[in-house]
Amino acid sequence: DIWETQALLRAVAVAGDEALCRDFETMADSVRYSRELTEEGLREIRRIKARVENERLPYGADPTRNVKLGRGTLSDVEWLVQSQQLKFGHTITAVRSASTLEALNALVEAGTLTADDGIALREAWLCASRIRSAITLSTGKNSDVLPTDRRELEGIARVLAYPAGSGSELENDYLRITRRARQVFESNFYPA
Repeated sequence: DIWETQALLRAVAVAGDEALCRDFETMADSVRYSRELTEEGLREIRRIKARVENERLPYGADPTRNVKLGRGTLSDVEWLVQSQQLKFGHTITAVRSASTLEALNALVEAGTLTADDGIALREAWLCASRIRSAITLSTGKNSDVLPTDRRELEGIARVLAYPAGSGSELENDYLRITRRARQVFESNFYPA
């Protein structure tokens, strides 16, 4: 199934006999990059992404504040990059990377995404990743939700080296960056 092929995009051999690792990666490449993504496969990826957006976010959660599954955040960037890898990886070997950011850079270099789109997606991925880590450092809890509480926002902003009193600035930066990334995601993932 296409979701299994998509999951293989992040598979890398990390330990064991070198020959076995090479054989594994060769086998994985023969599945994940064997042919161009079909329109049917792309429709299935879009269907699964929509299902993830509908079912994985907690009921009533604000999708603009979830740094992992929200609009314009980690999930959008990764799904777009992975769909592009599946679409072009059979002919453009440079996009064959388990790293989202390396693959994104290669897609821009190959011309499958514009430089401006690449910048927007990279900025959103890095922003969401940093905020996610800062939430843990500031609150001592794992969370994927940018809080609305001003004191908590201030703590996260300080971890991210914003000056004192900049919780609202952090929030505005995050919302601006992810809004732009969502536009890029939609125009490339659901092209007209």
